[in-house]
Amino acid sequence: MKQNFSIKGMSCNHCVAKVEDSINQLPGIQKVKINLKKESGTVKFDESLVDAQKIATKVTEIGYATEVM
Repeated sequence: MKQNFSIKGMSCNHCVAKVEDSINQLPGIQKVKINLKKESGTVKFDESLVDAQKIATKVTEIGYATEVM
């Protein structure tokens, strides 16, 4: 499945890397693409291993306001 997310609070490429790394730690993640300027991200993942809400929660835990779009 492919899901879009709104991610607020990122200010630099280090923030993008931090978000990507945290998402990639979850099981079933296939591809992560974060866009700093648009404050958004797209994640491709295996629905049988993780869901969109778990991904959003993981990003929120590291300090960024995140919503499933």
